[in-house]
Amino acid sequence: MTKKILIVDDNELIVEVMSYILINCGYDVLSLYNGEHVIEEVKHNHPDLLIMDARMPGMDGRDICQILKLDKETKSLPVIICSSEENLKDALNQNGAPDDILQKPFDMTALINKVQTQLAA
Repeated sequence: MTKKILIVDDNELIVEVMSYILINCGYDVLSLYNGEHVIEEVKHNHPDLLIMDARMPGMDGRDICQILKLDKETKSLPVIICSSEENLKDALNQNGAPDDILQKPFDMTALINKVQTQLAA
C-alpha cells in the first residue's frame, strides 16, 4: 500500500519541490499552503507522515505539532518540522515535539532519508 504524506508550507515552491521528489519515490502526496486546516486534514485523510514548516502565517507549525502529539487520536503520526532556524533542534526536547527536523535549505537525499526513517519506524 502506498504511503500518504501531507506537506504543509506557505512557500509554494518548497511544496512543489518536495512533492515532486516524493511522488517520484512512489509516495502519495497531499499539500496545504498554510496551517489553518492541518488538523482537519490529518483527521480526514489519515496521512502516514506530516512534513510541515515551523513558521507559517496564522497557525505556527510547532503549535500544530504540539496539538497533534498531545491528541490520543493523532499522537502516533510522525511529524517532520522544516525550518531555516538554527536552534530548531531545541524543539525535539519539548512536550509535543516533532519526530524529526529538516533544516532548510535541504537536499533531496536528506529529505528522502528522513521520510524513509519516519515511515519505517
